[in-house]
Amino acid sequence: MIGLTSAMALAAAPVAAQAQAQAQAQAQGTGGAQDAAAAAQDSGLNLPERVTMLNNPDPNVRRATAVVNGQVITGTDLEQRLALLTAASEQELSGAELQQVRAQVLRNLIDETLQIQAAEAADIRIEPAEIEQTYARLAAQNFGQRTDQMDQYLLSVGSSPASLKRQIHGELAWQRLLRQKVAFFVNVSAEEVNELMQRLNAAKGSDEYRFGEIFLSSNPANEAAVEANAAKIMEQLRQGGSFVAYARQFSEASTAAVGGDLGWIKLPQLKNAQLETVAQGMQPGQLVGPIKIPGGYSILYLIDKRQVLTADPRDAVLSLKQIQVGFTPGATEAQNRARLTSFAEGVKAIRGCGDAETAAAALGATVVTSDQVRARSLPEQLQNIVLGLQIGETTPPFGSVDDGVRVLVLCGRDDAQAAEGPNFDELMAQLEDERIGKAAQRYLRDLRNDAYIEYN
Repeated sequence: MIGLTSAMALAAAPVAAQAQAQAQAQAQGTGGAQDAAAAAQDSGLNLPERVTMLNNPDPNVRRATAVVNGQVITGTDLEQRLALLTAASEQELSGAELQQVRAQVLRNLIDETLQIQAAEAADIRIEPAEIEQTYARLAAQNFGQRTDQMDQYLLSVGSSPASLKRQIHGELAWQRLLRQKVAFFVNVSAEEVNELMQRLNAAKGSDEYRFGEIFLSSNPANEAAVEANAAKIMEQLRQGGSFVAYARQFSEASTAAVGGDLGWIKLPQLKNAQLETVAQGMQPGQLVGPIKIPGGYSILYLIDKRQVLTADPRDAVLSLKQIQVGFTPGATEAQNRARLTSFAEGVKAIRGCGDAETAAAALGATVVTSDQVRARSLPEQLQNIVLGLQIGETTPPFGSVDDGVRVLVLCGRDDAQAAEGPNFDELMAQLEDERIGKAAQRYLRDLRNDAYIEYN
C-alpha cells in the first residue's frame, strides 16, 4: 500500500540529472556519435549513422497530455501529480528539469491508467468507500486522523485530494488484478519449499542479509546517461532522501513495489559476483553504488544483517536506568570541567541499580527508568557497549554540555531466543511473492505494447 512519503518522492533531481547526462553525451562529438551508431547497429534496428529529424526533435514539448485507449489524462491531472512528486524537494527546479520530471510523471500516469483499465476489463471495481478508507488511513499516519488537514496540505502544494485518491485507486486495482490474473496461476510446490527449508537449516549460523535495491537498466546507447542518473540518486539518498520512495519511483526491479526490499537473503542469491563482493563488506545502514552489473546499474542499501537461525544479541530486552546531569548556562569552561569530573567519579562508585537514585541525588542528577528497551533501538555507538555490561555496571559518560551528560546503568537483560526461522507457510508466501512480482512486470509490459496512446 502506498504511503504519503512515497507518493512525494524527490523525483526531480535524478530525472534532471539524466537529462543533463544526455546533453553531455550529445556534446562529446564524433567519438560519441560513433559509439551511438555502433550501439544502434548492435540493437538490430539497422539505423543510419546520421539522423535528420523532420520535425521538432523534442517530443516532450508537445506531449503535455495523453489519451490512453480513449481515456484522457488532462493537463490538470499531470500538474497535480507533478506537484505531489516535487513537494518534498528542497531544490528549485529549472525549466529543463521540470520538463524531464513532467515526462516521468506522464509515464507514471499512463501506466496507472492502463492498470485501472485492465482491472475494469476484468470486472474489478474499486468502491469509493475503499479509496476513502485508504485515504483516511494515510491521513491518520501523517496528520493524526485529520483528513481535512491532509486535504489542505495537498491543495497548498498545488496538488489535490482527487490526485492522491486516483493514485490509491490505481494501486488497489492493480493489486486486485494481480491476485486474480497472476497470483492464481503462480504455483510453488511443497518440494520447493521443503528444499529451501533444508538449505536454511544447513546454513544455520552463517550470515544473512536484508538489502534494499534500486536497479536502473541500461544499454550501450544510454549507459552514460543512466550512470549519471544513478549517481544523482545516490547523492540525494546520502542527503537524507527516502530509499523506499526512490526505489518505488525509479527502480526497474520487481522489488520496486515494496520499496526495493529484497527480504532476508544469502549473498549468492544476489546472482552477481561483483554485487556479492561489494555486499560482503557492507555494514547495516551503509549505502553503496552505483555498481555496474550486466544490464544496468545497481544501488544497494544494507538494512540489517544477522546469522541464520541464530539469536541476535541486539534483540535482547534491557532494563536500564539513565542518570543525567545538566550544566549551568553561562558557567565557565573550568566550572563545567569540574562538574563533569565530579559526575564521572561519582557514577564509578554506583553499586548496582538499587544505588542509582541515592548516587544521583548526591550528584545533583536526575534518573529515568525504562524496563522494555530493545538493544537494537539504542544508538549504534551504544549497542555493543551496553551489551557488554554486566548487571549493575554503567556505561562511560556520554553527551555534551548543551544537552547534558549521562550514563546508562544495566539493571536487567532478557536475551533473545534462538530464531526458529520462517515456517513452511512463510517460505511458500515468499516464493510466491517473488514470482508474482516478475509476472507483474511482464503483464504491465504487455499492457503497454497493446495500448493505443495519443499525445497532445
